[in-house]
Amino acid sequence: MNCKGNRILIVLLVSIFLPFSCQDLEELNINPNGVDPSNADPNLLIATVITQTGQAVVDLGYGDIAGVMQHTQKDGWSGAHNSYEWTDQSWNGYYSILRNIDEMYQKADNSGLNFHKGVALVMKSYIFGLITDLWGDAPYSQALKGEQGGAANLQPAFDTQEDIYTGILADLDEANVLLSAGQNTYQDINGEQDVLFAGNVTSWQKFANSLALRYYMRLSEKKPAVAQSGVEKIAQDPEKYPLILDAGEDANVDFPGTSDVDSWPANTVFDGTGGSNFRRLKMCKTLVDALQNLNDPRLAVWAEPIDIQIVLDSTLEDGTDEIVNGVRRVARDIVNTYQENLGFPLDSDPKYVGLPPAWSIVPQAYNLNPNLEQGPHNPHASHLNDIYQSPSGPLLKSRLLSAAEVHFILAEAAQKGWSVGGSAEDQYNSALEASFNTWGVGGELSNYLSGNAAYDGTLAQIIEQKWIASWTAAAEAWFDYRRTGLPALMPGVIVKRDALPIRFYYSRNETDFNPANAQGAIDRLEETSFTAPDSKNSAWSKMWVLQGTGKPW
Repeated sequence: MNCKGNRILIVLLVSIFLPFSCQDLEELNINPNGVDPSNADPNLLIATVITQTGQAVVDLGYGDIAGVMQHTQKDGWSGAHNSYEWTDQSWNGYYSILRNIDEMYQKADNSGLNFHKGVALVMKSYIFGLITDLWGDAPYSQALKGEQGGAANLQPAFDTQEDIYTGILADLDEANVLLSAGQNTYQDINGEQDVLFAGNVTSWQKFANSLALRYYMRLSEKKPAVAQSGVEKIAQDPEKYPLILDAGEDANVDFPGTSDVDSWPANTVFDGTGGSNFRRLKMCKTLVDALQNLNDPRLAVWAEPIDIQIVLDSTLEDGTDEIVNGVRRVARDIVNTYQENLGFPLDSDPKYVGLPPAWSIVPQAYNLNPNLEQGPHNPHASHLNDIYQSPSGPLLKSRLLSAAEVHFILAEAAQKGWSVGGSAEDQYNSALEASFNTWGVGGELSNYLSGNAAYDGTLAQIIEQKWIASWTAAAEAWFDYRRTGLPALMPGVIVKRDALPIRFYYSRNETDFNPANAQGAIDRLEETSFTAPDSKNSAWSKMWVLQGTGKPW
């Protein structure tokens, strides 16, 4: 649902726009410039929680996880994005959001406000879901009790990932019940503060059930019977469990674009780097090639065409490098030297050129770029569409959960033979319709489905299209990759390990200040052939949901 104008501006200016601090879990993480949870109305807390969550999701899916999933690459300051150079990743910001959610739930419970309780449970499930998806075992049942004092509260136990998923699904089931009454039966709903759904109870109920579908499918390799039962329960009873099924119902958070803290990341207005952060981010060749092979119109929405085509002209004398009729033509000796030194061929595509994943220690040199400073304009590689230079815009949203994702989940379920009230092909087509409508190219769907994108009955195709549709929300594609091994992405040459990472590292905050419980969680991880020399607390160790599945490798 789109939120507009002054309502968004007023709400977000009073919200804490993602206080991802460096404090420890034993500290309170209260932002002195934000809303004091102890004094805030539950409606104000709703606005705060939604905007914080929206920033967290876009920071993941437009940030370094987009590099892992090869949506984008960077040609400067690229280590974490291209090469997985991660070491210490803190979850404190996520628990700061959860403190606001917990305060909102307690206030709503004390006041008998079922709408606010239901919203709190949905958002609690969303954030705890991110935490366990990213790290594995984590404080859950004993979390958020630091203000009560005592060693157990200041150093909470880490619940197992299995128990956290079980708790999430139980909370979402409760939220569905809390949100199932008629709109007029609820009290004290302030649509101005609900910047996600403007106080629409049914929209929140759909969000709860759609999120439950996500987590049942997350368990499909580890606990297939539980996953099938949960998906079928929801899909077979749309009256009891309504879902987000139309792009107009997507759970999206807009950016007001009035300052650095409430604007699209790396915009060129408030970014402060003179546009170099924006220029540093390029389309990845993996995604560009996939979109071109499918003749996908979404490519033009997400990427800018190159400025100048570059081609090898074998008829030129050695050393010749010239621009003729808008095309840069270079002699064979120049190309040979480039390929011998950097190990990658030129890309002579006349319109879109993606940066290969982690291809070189000097990624800014790709395709004989004449501008070799970090963050330059590369006339021979595709920058992101100019819309991403803006602080805000109709397509610049944090996409928490979409109709496209729901239909892809149902398509995958049907492809597995589960009973979801529709064929895999129908759900696949509906998923693409939702994605195309989201990006404003719905009129081109028919031609698309009659070409290379026509349903072929394979899981690989469903997951590839879901990966494409997760543009700017790549974390969900990462979680799909881990459980399916799809798309079959290959790491680049200049990477920390010869495999894609599959989790975040527990931070030193946990290992230093909650050592016994953190070590217990680390001990429950499973080492892999890519783990060394990290020991078990590695981005290549397997968390519970992957252990024994043979996925992704």
